[in-house]
Amino acid sequence: MHGEALAGWLLVVLCAVSGAYCLLRTRTGTPRERRTARSEALMGFGMAAMAVPAAVLSPPDWAWAVYAVLFGGAALRALRPALRGGHHLHHLVGSLAMVYMAVVMAPAVTGSGGGGHAGHGAAGAGGIPVLTGVLLLYYAFYVLGSAGRLLPGTAIAPAAGAGVGGPGTGGFGGGTEGRPELTTACRLTMGLGMFAMLLTL
Repeated sequence: MHGEALAGWLLVVLCAVSGAYCLLRTRTGTPRERRTARSEALMGFGMAAMAVPAAVLSPPDWAWAVYAVLFGGAALRALRPALRGGHHLHHLVGSLAMVYMAVVMAPAVTGSGGGGHAGHGAAGAGGIPVLTGVLLLYYAFYVLGSAGRLLPGTAIAPAAGAGVGGPGTGGFGGGTEGRPELTTACRLTMGLGMFAMLLTL
């Protein structure tokens, strides 16, 4: 990112692979786990699309409106479950962050005619510094929490439904569906990707 096409493509690949793994998870598990996997797949593929270097593929002006509407809908869908806390709250934050980035990167806001692509130097895109800072702080803690779940000897999947800071399905990257360590690594990757994209603001 920030003009580095290689870094942009690396982010695209990581997010796309994470999205593909989440898509595979939609075939098994409880209905709640499948809904979670679908939300995470949407996030992964959406981040991959937004991270494509603009020098390679500059999205049309209307693409940012599509991103905003798509993730706005995802946020509305996550709102009710998020009231119960757990990982659904993280999905809500992530969807709203994607809406925020789509609005900030839109040519009408940047005045760049599409040059504010997240995978291309978007440092001049602007945004609300305080909000961007809060989101960066959130994702920094999220990434650290997820990384902690991958340390040897760390319990990844205790009782499901733990709080946002807990290590269960509702925690920072834990999960009981499929291979817990892969699910955690997937969420860690997307957290890092979100942090990197927010830095471009």
